[in-house]
Amino acid sequence: MKTLPEIFQSKDKTFSIEFFPPKTDSGYQKLQDLIVNLAKIGPDFMTCTYGAGGGSRDRTLDIVQYIQDKTGIPGVAHLTCVLHTRDEIRDIFEHLYSRGIKNILALRGDPPKDNPGWEPGPENFQYSCELVSAIRERFGHEAGIGVAGFPEGHILCPDRDQDARYLKTKIDAGADAIITQLFFDNRDYFDYVRRLRDLGIQNRVIPGVLPITDYHGLLRFTSLCGATVTDEIKKIFEPIADDKEKTLAAGKKFALKQCRELLDGGAPGIHFYCLNKYEPVASLLKSLKD
Repeated sequence: MKTLPEIFQSKDKTFSIEFFPPKTDSGYQKLQDLIVNLAKIGPDFMTCTYGAGGGSRDRTLDIVQYIQDKTGIPGVAHLTCVLHTRDEIRDIFEHLYSRGIKNILALRGDPPKDNPGWEPGPENFQYSCELVSAIRERFGHEAGIGVAGFPEGHILCPDRDQDARYLKTKIDAGADAIITQLFFDNRDYFDYVRRLRDLGIQNRVIPGVLPITDYHGLLRFTSLCGATVTDEIKKIFEPIADDKEKTLAAGKKFALKQCRELLDGGAPGIHFYCLNKYEPVASLLKSLKD
């Protein structure tokens, strides 16, 4: 199974899809079917998120292994530092290795809702750059390592220049590529790339794109992650917020325009947050690959 750097060697632009672990067995079966159907469109890799504190750890690894075994497409397992000790993280490394999972998205992670005050101690990794270092130390270049980037700055770091410097610590620790948080103004992405290039970072910065399918849900999510709902988005989606079909159509149209502008501007691909849904990502992926 190829690592991220090996994929990048043969692909100027990559298209990837992110899933999350369902909470029920029926949801898990539906996700398996979704993975198989989206795989037919030919994404270059697929990723799966990770529950805070490892609540969905086993299911994350199950899903990534399923992606690889069933479709032959490289999978990327998200891994967070939150609530895990260093020894527990190293145990997870062995689980990854035994399952043939070679790619990891290394994240600090957010404290879970039932333990919002959690703070790392001496037995924990405090920052994601420490997790990157540990992965590289364990696997060398047998592993591909992705990290998160924040075009608008992390919600806990409103200074965008400082946030870019924090990102550099992850690259210096051995990360291969950056996948960004969602955004809706492409200028934020291109400004972010320029800030990183000014710091000497030449790694791929893959924009994360969320096609809008539920405007009310978008407002709830962005209030937590800090992404800006632009005036353009409000103008398009507020009047149709309660009409699912119109929202889906408008979301596809906006996302296609956003993706084409990003690719034309030099972005090295698109990472889709599909929210475990076939549409509109399937149509978008087909259009962009054509």
